[in-house]
Amino acid sequence: MVVSDAPNGGGSSSPPLVVEQTNTLGITKPISLAGPTDADLHRNAELEKFLLDSGLYESNEEAATRREVLQRLDQTVKSWVKQLTRQRGYTDQMVEDANAVIFTFGSYRLGVHGPGADIDTLCVGPSYVNREEDFFIILHNILAEMEEVTELQPVPDAHVPVMKFKFQGISIDLLYASISLLVVPEDLDISHGSVLYDVDEPTVRSLNGCRVADQILKLVPNVEHFRTTLRCLKFWAKRRGVYSNVTGFLGGVNWALLVARICQLYPNAIPSMLVSRFFRVYTQWRWPNPVMLCTIEENELGFPVWDPRRNPRDRYHIMPIITPAYPCMNSSYNVSASTLRVMKEQFRYGNKICDEIELNKAQWSALFQPYFFFEAYKNYLQVDILAADNDDLLAWKGWVESRLRQLTLKIERDTNGMLQCHPYPHEYADTSRHCAHSAFFMGLQRKEGEKGQEGQQFDIRGTVDEFRQEINMYMYWKPGMEIFVSHVRRKQLPLFVFPDGYKRNRMSRHISHSAEKMGEDAAKSNLGSSERSVKRKNDHEMLDEKLGKPEKRASISPQRLVCVSPESCSSQMSIDGTKGVRLAKNAGTKCEIKSSNGLLENGISTEGAYMHISETGGVHPKNDSQNSRCSEVQNENGVNRNKAGEMDLDCLESAETASCKSLSNCKESAVDMDQRLDNTHNFQRTEYSDYVPTASSQALNCEEDEFELNHMTFGR
Repeated sequence: MVVSDAPNGGGSSSPPLVVEQTNTLGITKPISLAGPTDADLHRNAELEKFLLDSGLYESNEEAATRREVLQRLDQTVKSWVKQLTRQRGYTDQMVEDANAVIFTFGSYRLGVHGPGADIDTLCVGPSYVNREEDFFIILHNILAEMEEVTELQPVPDAHVPVMKFKFQGISIDLLYASISLLVVPEDLDISHGSVLYDVDEPTVRSLNGCRVADQILKLVPNVEHFRTTLRCLKFWAKRRGVYSNVTGFLGGVNWALLVARICQLYPNAIPSMLVSRFFRVYTQWRWPNPVMLCTIEENELGFPVWDPRRNPRDRYHIMPIITPAYPCMNSSYNVSASTLRVMKEQFRYGNKICDEIELNKAQWSALFQPYFFFEAYKNYLQVDILAADNDDLLAWKGWVESRLRQLTLKIERDTNGMLQCHPYPHEYADTSRHCAHSAFFMGLQRKEGEKGQEGQQFDIRGTVDEFRQEINMYMYWKPGMEIFVSHVRRKQLPLFVFPDGYKRNRMSRHISHSAEKMGEDAAKSNLGSSERSVKRKNDHEMLDEKLGKPEKRASISPQRLVCVSPESCSSQMSIDGTKGVRLAKNAGTKCEIKSSNGLLENGISTEGAYMHISETGGVHPKNDSQNSRCSEVQNENGVNRNKAGEMDLDCLESAETASCKSLSNCKESAVDMDQRLDNTHNFQRTEYSDYVPTASSQALNCEEDEFELNHMTFGR
């Protein structure tokens, strides 16, 4: 069994490496070789204490359990291969030599897994043991008979075929790769290119996870600094709702590659510095310039690599993050325009907080404040997934979740990008239902900075219908498996999405406006302190006045509109910043409101389902002059002068664009920086609202208005 020797499952740690000017890490020279100051060391100690207090490290007992599980799994696959070798009539010597090896990858291999995390594993077997029958049928049956194994779920149709299960309570994702060897040596070097000879593309993808993890650990200057930084940023991404590859954000390997590149650009920095530089660099990064740890390697094996010159599909990748092992691939092909927008907003948020931490105006805990998704938008799509029991729901939900990204892409496509979706990666469940239930949500808003025509309509009937038809192609569908897509307003969100089962008072909206105004005043001059005090006082008065009002009752679950007559039901879903959600009905329409607690019948009409955004209620872009005023004011404290000393314009541009110089399809506008640094190399930054996206705070904040409750439901 080939597993890591480090306590946290990562590779053996390397000693601290002090990089000299002559060294080149990655494809460009470093941005800065500066080491930590005393203040950096102090902040680093505080960061490590915060991570420890947050419970991000597993106990020694759980670590021992993981090692035991891996050993048992290794014994199981070795016995399985020997059994198959004997059944197929090989000699006794072949049976004795028959072998399979378990490798780990992902967070466990990198050494950044936490309590309760799953273990990504790869079983490498000989050429005569195949995936389709031997792995997904015979090994599956062996595992199903073991008492230690529960929740066994084969996913043979996945892009990377996988078997998911729990072994002694530890979640395992097991891949299989059959390589062109009759006997697999115990000390197999999986990073060597020879393992790719005479294998198919699913096998290459299965092997790629382990090969990428090994390369990452080899390409960072200090493994322990890389691990701490990655552990921190993964925690941040989960708190801010941008950690999920399946819904179009970034997964574990994507975050690892982004952090590894920052480690290359700042080779002598410690984790507290690397976290700050992470947000500083990626706030300014000009996507779709690719992030790469090394040059893209060509090979005589002929597997396709990421190359926009030759592969037209690669030209549409908007946030390419390239894996360092052959064949080099874009690990972030799932990212859409909408999810990239959300991540860029969150990068700006992290950058702002890190600036305040460096000025001793904030603690590390401020960086990890949760993102209040259900206060950020005024309109949402709710996707309800139902099944007869939990076992059916597990399989059905996995299929639907893997396709949710397509719904985002289809809405972007069919509205020409004017209607933006924010898929939220967290799953919710209504325990009051009599059947197994799961729900996902998407925030909706007009594209920022765009002015639509008066009465402009976004027709999403066909979009949702097309999505539903694709979902219903699930080959393992069973009776009871249902999906409903409905439009809900913020005021009518079901209570099961809130942690304590009830809505909290929406104080953050006023607070975020106050913080935004404070940022503008600070950027102008120090004379605005009295104005901010008045503003703060007024905000408190507004809050007191609001809290004094009787609270409007929120419905326990969103209601749905069931059209009795498809021909006569013509309706519009509307997003309007001043009038809220409207569902305009033609005269003579017969409709009834039905609670979502009851199962809706199949074949619900989608006639007349429009998404409508009025010109007066659209999202209004921020004034450009306001953005330009929101430059940093920390120069007086010396922070920007330190940044200027470590940040070289040419280095940053070369770090961003070196990988594009040989790609003829890269546009010149995408090669230059988004905005050039000034003479002192200080970044221009836009103030970022603390909790709520800018668009939401400007156009989708009419919480106190009275609205007629209407929803449109799309059933299976």
